[in-house]
Amino acid sequence: MYGFIVAGIDGSSSAVQAAVWAGTEARRRGRPLRLVQVYTLPNVRSPIAFGSLDQVREGLAERAEEWLADARAAVLAEHPGLEITTAAREWSPVTALIQESQHAELVVLGSRGLGGFTGLLVGSTAVSVVAHAHCPIVVVRGRTPHSPPPVTGPVLVGADGSPDSEAALAFACEEAQLRGTGLTVVHAWTEILTDDVPRLYPLHVDAAAIERTERAKLTEQMAGWQEKYPDIPIEFDVTRGRPVRTLLERGEDAQLIVVGCRGLGGFTGMLTGSTSQALIVHSPCPVAVVRPQLAGTGS
Repeated sequence: MYGFIVAGIDGSSSAVQAAVWAGTEARRRGRPLRLVQVYTLPNVRSPIAFGSLDQVREGLAERAEEWLADARAAVLAEHPGLEITTAAREWSPVTALIQESQHAELVVLGSRGLGGFTGLLVGSTAVSVVAHAHCPIVVVRGRTPHSPPPVTGPVLVGADGSPDSEAALAFACEEAQLRGTGLTVVHAWTEILTDDVPRLYPLHVDAAAIERTERAKLTEQMAGWQEKYPDIPIEFDVTRGRPVRTLLERGEDAQLIVVGCRGLGGFTGMLTGSTSQALIVHSPCPVAVVRPQLAGTGS
């Protein structure tokens, strides 16, 4: 399955919402949509109180097909005629998604779940998926837990001047162009990384001078992208503060936040531990995570 937009389905309203969002993305990109539901047999010793192992497997498979059918109907209601395939798989959700990502253009997930994808992007599981995925991963969120994802506003991308952030910039530029919207490049700097590490700048700093320096670096990094995408309005947002907090604040007016998973400056460790959970759990709009090795693909 090459070039699909893949959406993980687990029977939750969040997953259905993510599937519809993925359908919109598939339509924009001229790609088919693939809906995937992964179920895992309960890890219990025989005898199983609620039936034999075969009965349990059959029940889970039937439920998976029902969830897929519901999600497919929801997508087609918004995007009639869209090419959609479905797959119910008995496997580990993380392993299955990583395999799906090998041939996908994008993997899309809901922010909450009921079944196999419950808690998929929390803690070490998030790091595992992002570290091994072969395409960008998007977690679909809205302004409130039950509201649909926003469809207006700019695409927001976190940049720190490192080569590894080029993949996120490439993806963000392409998304802004596909959506016909502007791009806001956010660079947050701080003189302190954590309470336990040395300061990047002296205690007494000239904030204005540092901001000019950081803005110059960002302008240099973006020069090539501005040339490649001349029709996209690009704004720079260079600010003193913590990266995740800054992205969350700016994300209130955005329709998509794009981040890389490694960096040198303010976005170092963006997808590690509590930092990743803060962005994924609290973002007011969908969050796309792009691995460095994807640089230059444009998607």
